Amino acid sequence: MNLLLFLLRSSWGTIALATLIGLLSGSCNAALIALINKALHGEKSMQFLIWSFVGLGLAKLGTAAVSQLMLSRFAQRTMAELRKEMCRKILAAPLRQLEQVGASRLLASLTEDVIAISVALRSMPTLAIDGAILVGCFAYLSWLSPTIFLLMLGLTVLGMLSHWWLWARAFRFLRLSRDQQDNLFRHYRALTEGIKELRIHRKRREAFFSQKIEPTTEAFEKHATDGISHFILANSWNQLFFYLLIGLILLVLPSMKEISGTVLTGYVLTILYLMGPLRGIMNVFPSFGRANIALQKIKGLGLSLSALGAEGNSSSRPDAALSWKRLEIKNLTFAYQREEGNNHFILGPVDLAIHPGEIVFVVGGNGSGKSTLVKLFVGLYTPEGGEIRLDGRPVTDENREWYRQHFSVVFSDFYVFEDLLGLDSPNLDAHARDYLGLLQLDHKVQVRDGVLSTTALSQGQRKRLALLTAYLEERPIYVFDEWAADQDPQFKNIFYTQLLPELKASGKGVLVITHDDRYFHLADHVVKLDYGKEVSSGDSPLRAVAAGSRTKLV
Repeated sequence: MNLLLFLLRSSWGTIALATLIGLLSGSCNAALIALINKALHGEKSMQFLIWSFVGLGLAKLGTAAVSQLMLSRFAQRTMAELRKEMCRKILAAPLRQLEQVGASRLLASLTEDVIAISVALRSMPTLAIDGAILVGCFAYLSWLSPTIFLLMLGLTVLGMLSHWWLWARAFRFLRLSRDQQDNLFRHYRALTEGIKELRIHRKRREAFFSQKIEPTTEAFEKHATDGISHFILANSWNQLFFYLLIGLILLVLPSMKEISGTVLTGYVLTILYLMGPLRGIMNVFPSFGRANIALQKIKGLGLSLSALGAEGNSSSRPDAALSWKRLEIKNLTFAYQREEGNNHFILGPVDLAIHPGEIVFVVGGNGSGKSTLVKLFVGLYTPEGGEIRLDGRPVTDENREWYRQHFSVVFSDFYVFEDLLGLDSPNLDAHARDYLGLLQLDHKVQVRDGVLSTTALSQGQRKRLALLTAYLEERPIYVFDEWAADQDPQFKNIFYTQLLPELKASGKGVLVITHDDRYFHLADHVVKLDYGKEVSSGDSPLRAVAAGSRTKLV
């Protein structure tokens, strides 16, 4: 039902037209069977039979081909839109929502769920043609003998009820297997990202395999096998039911009622012919069951697909103001639940202000809320209390996207794109080469047509590439979250004593999350956090402040 509603919302007109053409194809099939039945009993002239057979055959092939082409194109177009829409929804979703969903569930939906829907959509032409044949043949059988048709229809309803019971059990097992698939993706992510830790600790490696990978894989296999087994049982029962129906018509009904040979052969021929299309329909239903479950999973992410293309166009928003005078946060608070228990981590209230040409350091121990403050500061999180003002203008949901365009950020868990995407400088390659030299990467990385030759570097060097992108963005405010943590002592010194002062001299506002207390004196202001609370803030920090914080900083 979910898949049907999704398809109707996508393009009900195309589906209606393809269905109508498919019904014509099914009518041609039924007419061909009727023609063959008449030929067997010699009821028409040979010339009439030949021309009718040719005409119906061509009509059947033509309508089937048109219907299949329409549905195939519709399926491919719908899948392309679905993929784009899912990516668009993820890009537009609040960061906190995506973090709560988790990367493993997002990846499972972008891969397995989309593939499941794709397989179902690719089966639509087959389902449509086979369904049309079924309808056309049923119409022929009702015309041939309404009494026998009503009897057959009653028995078919009973057979379908038992069939649906097996299907319902099969779908339940498929849902259980899909739930295990989420767990598998989470374990696969741990396997790839934690391979070093697993390789170096034998007991952890063995426990990870025996307690995580093995039971989850076996549970997934069991539920998937049980689901497919029920589908196979349902299909076998369906075929057996048709043979029982043929036996009833051939052997039982003639002894109870006078039935003409034309009716008998017509029913037997039609039922035998229907077994092929019906088997095709039965084989398609498991993929439609998986697609329904996949749509439910996607809906469960909060990434509703009910309104394709409903997101506003971010390019219509005004660009960031290059000239600014003051950014301040007042009484800023934010809370979220810790993973390990029911206790809530609360950041704030925090007060902070920054002007062009100023450097602000945010310091504190691990878990003190520094990275959370960064996400609030740049507009990725929505504060629960307090406010952010840029030149006196409050930041709200309506202008938050505009506000975010003022920042160039290198996060602690940064990502480096191979292409310098979204940068429109006419001399982009030349500027990039200059910065590669400044960052001492010109001997390892080249740039051509906005594409970096490689990003396969050490962690510290890739952070320099992230800094390169930030430089090229030319935003008014720069934020660095533990940028120097992975740098060697020489380049760490360059960062604090050369690169930051250059940004300051060029009129940029700079916010730095840092543990490097030996450089605290270079900041215009220092904000210190301790488990979410602002414990000190001041201008021109003294060495005593830095020294006193060493015992608390990790």
